[in-house]
Amino acid sequence: MAKPETVRPAIAHGHTADTFPKLLLAHAQQRGARPAMREKDLGIWQTWSWQQVAAEVRALALGLASKGFKRGDRLAVIGDNRPRLYMAIMAAQCLGGVPVPLYQDSAAEEMVFVLSDAEVAMAVVEDQEQVDKLLEIRDRLPTLQAIVYDDARGLRHYQHSGLYDIAEILGAGRVQHDEHPQLFQNMIDLGRGSDPAIMLYTSGTTGHPKGVLHTNDSMIITARNAANLEGLTEHEEVLAYLPMAWVGDNLFSYAQSMVTGFCVSCPESSDTVMTDMREIGPTYYFAPPRVYENLLTQVMIRMEDAGRLKYRMFHYFMDHARRVGTAILEGKPVGFWDRVGYKLGELLVYGPVKNVLGFTRLKLAYTAGEAIGPELFDFYRALGVNIKQLYGQTEAYVMVCVHPNDKVKPDTVGVPVPGVEVKIADSGEVLFRGPGTFHSYWKRDDATAETRNSEGWVHSGDAGFFDEDGHLKIIDRAKDVGRMNCGSLFAPKYLENKLKFFQQIKEVVAFGDGCDYATAFINIDLIAVGNWAEKRGLAYTGYTDLAGQEPVYELIRECIEKMNADLATDPRLAGSQIRRFLILHKELDADDGELTRTRKVRRKFIAERYAPLIAALNSDARDCTIDAQVKFEDGRSGNIRATVKIRDAKTFPATAKEAA
Repeated sequence: MAKPETVRPAIAHGHTADTFPKLLLAHAQQRGARPAMREKDLGIWQTWSWQQVAAEVRALALGLASKGFKRGDRLAVIGDNRPRLYMAIMAAQCLGGVPVPLYQDSAAEEMVFVLSDAEVAMAVVEDQEQVDKLLEIRDRLPTLQAIVYDDARGLRHYQHSGLYDIAEILGAGRVQHDEHPQLFQNMIDLGRGSDPAIMLYTSGTTGHPKGVLHTNDSMIITARNAANLEGLTEHEEVLAYLPMAWVGDNLFSYAQSMVTGFCVSCPESSDTVMTDMREIGPTYYFAPPRVYENLLTQVMIRMEDAGRLKYRMFHYFMDHARRVGTAILEGKPVGFWDRVGYKLGELLVYGPVKNVLGFTRLKLAYTAGEAIGPELFDFYRALGVNIKQLYGQTEAYVMVCVHPNDKVKPDTVGVPVPGVEVKIADSGEVLFRGPGTFHSYWKRDDATAETRNSEGWVHSGDAGFFDEDGHLKIIDRAKDVGRMNCGSLFAPKYLENKLKFFQQIKEVVAFGDGCDYATAFINIDLIAVGNWAEKRGLAYTGYTDLAGQEPVYELIRECIEKMNADLATDPRLAGSQIRRFLILHKELDADDGELTRTRKVRRKFIAERYAPLIAALNSDARDCTIDAQVKFEDGRSGNIRATVKIRDAKTFPATAKEAA
């Protein structure tokens, strides 16, 4: 791996800054006129320099203090990615408080536990939608003193005590600064690297989420190490579009920006992300596998609809790129004419495709959260996009392992990042320790002691092993790994991820622990399968209709059987091939409690809700009638009743080589 450019540390008062507020002031002094944040509003990009951000944060912090926010208090931050919400995080840290970002699409009832558990004193929210949620549950939040909103649309006639327009808070803060010009600096000087700087709640797949406390030290050191590893500088451009409550956004869109001084841009809305990507041209990008899969699906669908010449040219040059593109990206020797062919492909195909995706200037792309299919790595790296898998957790402040630039292996999550140690326990569980290790779980000393031992090793909860190249492979959550009745290993997440490599499949829930054979629930991808159906003249009225059609079952059966054939070559998992499956009549939804807000499957909840379907899969039944309660966008609940078909898939004997 090439030696990365070293990040120039921000200097505050002659010393390297050890807190985010000190970093902010150092950037304002050292690169004050450079852009720090952008936001697209009504089609126009608005820019804040580092000096402007520092002044805004100062006014916001002092304004919050004037309303009663004090050192040690928790500040909820709720909304889409907005500069002033990021500034609210900074403001809380300036006051010695702890920001607590929440998922903006959470229903009011889902917010009650986190807001109550964190004993939130104040909340800074984006708009009327979030204000309404908090007002609905405010009587159950005795510690909540004030709600501050950024977007005043629809709130003009609201008359509630403790409800403030952010403009009022900023005005009060400016008055405070005029009257007490040293107050803000004095507050920042009190901060230490060991102080808690953020509280991020886990997804809560098996129960109530836990508040994970990270210090300035754990965040800043991790962000600086990761930036040095990849050669990130103040000249990067990042589009912040993932939930602010997710630890990845906090690292990539906040901590690394505060460490290196690069600019973070916020899209106008979730619907304009692709357009905004093309306009900004980020150099550094993170997305979960599903985003990369959707982008590839869109490209392939457009090519299917293209003229014959364009279609043939695209596939000719993509075949060439898959043959030599990755070698060129990794700096390996490639023949002269192959390079010439690749440059021509860049002009005719690769460049235009990257421009459509907003990847023209991209020099580094990460993915994490779930496994990503080899064909996705092949496609993007062939185009010259340096996409890499990383592995991490909220408790590690993301960074545990990442692919080296010169050795990307799609079936692994890479090697430990600098400063982080990883080992495999006798039970097969992955353990790690490093500078990003969390401080503690909020009010859960028992859980903290259970997760992190006296030597600092953190139990990840994941089962895995190192391959011959020292790359870590993750099999599944350790608690989910089971055994079939035949004694074969059953790793549901591993099976689910392999099936989600197929663009026709959006979600999977596999079952098999303690059973004679493995089975699966499937959610089809409506866009990919819908396009497939339209090309074959297959009419449908919506998801439920399409999911129940026999040709679609045949399509999914082919995917499952391809996976089964691959599993037959793995001696540990050959016995867990999917023998029976069904396509669910509805998409799994976080609003219905079936997924977390980070789209992780709530396996136990689904098993209880759809117990009749699981029983039918483990019988000779060819269908099963099920009632499912769903929650609509307006908050109402209803029932969907459907008869779901159940079909068999071919399984394969273990190969002779593996059997030996």
